[in-house]
Amino acid sequence: MTVVLFILGVLFVVVGIVISIALHEVGHLVPAKLFKVRVMQYMIGFGPTMWSRKRGETEYGIKAIPAGGYVSMVGMYPPAEQDGDVRPSSTGMFQSLADDARKLSAEQLQPGDQNRMFYKLPVYKRIIIMLGGPFMNLLIGVLLFGVAIMGFGTPQVSTTLSEVYKCVVPASQQQQTGQQDCLPNDPQAPASAAGLKPGDTIVSFDGRPVENWQQMTERIRQSAGEETRITVMRNGERVRSEITPLLTERPAIGADGSAKVDEDGDPVMKKVGFVGMGAQVELVPQPATQVLPTVGENVGRIAGVVVNLPEHLYEVGQAAFGDEPRNPNGPMSVVGVGRVAGEVASMDEIATESKFAMLFRLMAGLNLALCVFNLIPLLPLDGGHVAGALWEGLRRRVAKLFGRKDPGPFDIAKLLPLTYVVAVLMLGMGALLVYADIVKPVSLFG
Repeated sequence: MTVVLFILGVLFVVVGIVISIALHEVGHLVPAKLFKVRVMQYMIGFGPTMWSRKRGETEYGIKAIPAGGYVSMVGMYPPAEQDGDVRPSSTGMFQSLADDARKLSAEQLQPGDQNRMFYKLPVYKRIIIMLGGPFMNLLIGVLLFGVAIMGFGTPQVSTTLSEVYKCVVPASQQQQTGQQDCLPNDPQAPASAAGLKPGDTIVSFDGRPVENWQQMTERIRQSAGEETRITVMRNGERVRSEITPLLTERPAIGADGSAKVDEDGDPVMKKVGFVGMGAQVELVPQPATQVLPTVGENVGRIAGVVVNLPEHLYEVGQAAFGDEPRNPNGPMSVVGVGRVAGEVASMDEIATESKFAMLFRLMAGLNLALCVFNLIPLLPLDGGHVAGALWEGLRRRVAKLFGRKDPGPFDIAKLLPLTYVVAVLMLGMGALLVYADIVKPVSLFG
């Protein structure tokens, strides 16, 4: 059953990626058609065509390698500049690449295409078309985070007990000896002595209602040595008892609820009240106001990874070919994402609802990553086309400001050599990440 669940988790990601790619290309397709650009092909994948159907002037299809997709529009490259003089032909490799691209673009023209070419659109329309793909991924990310946060909820510590300890062992003693089991001389845990059981939900402490676990913890830590009333719900009935928190050494808790650490990273210890019980973590649906801040946090984190991508790839290489551990917050390939999804789906200790919440978050994060990565201002990424359009607009505006001749469309074909270099680097990056995800995968669960 575990293997089946693992495979289902991987399939969830595979299907999700294919749908995300398809919708990314829809983000380009729709505005292109709205702006009357002739779209020749809408394809999911690369390589040999497995299936296609032509509707109107556009061929829609699926190719053999589902590693991306594309929308082919007429007039992506403008013709070479003409000034009335005969120019000597060049046999240089770079010039040849640009000329071949222009030639292929010209061969795709049909009667009536003169005013339907991509490069003839106003700058803002070209930017809208090229940003349509990343925007679609952003929208998918927002929707999936909305389902995960509002539908399933975020993990929060509840007031229901997950475990009740039999004894109390000082934290310093645990660190020094690694003790895991109770010894005969260890004092009985107050929660055990009070008859509390896993599954009990704490209703009140010292006669006051308990609203959340952090509030409960603060009251216990302040009540060392004091016999205190405690009420729990057990099988639908209220059960009352008396509990006396034991003064013992525990990690100090900061204002954010996490353990305080000193300059060396060691926990700061403090003598406080302790009863020896742990709480269940439950999914609590959140309001819609939490969705966009969560998206913003994820976009910021992803942008940080992209900005420092060379450094992160170096770390991945050290991990893949050496003894360094993988950074769980670093980049992963689709192989790594699929593996994480499989781990999530196959873990018995995670509730089904929590599995779906984590899978939806995983796909939401992946779409945000596709959005941010595609905005890098380098061809062949969408951001490269946006940068080219912005540069053209700037040139024309400056020329108009100084009364100069309109420089015309920016010849993006001249950037093809750089485009091929970037494409090769992207292939190398993908190969490295896939290899690392096979030989030393990231595991979010230790």
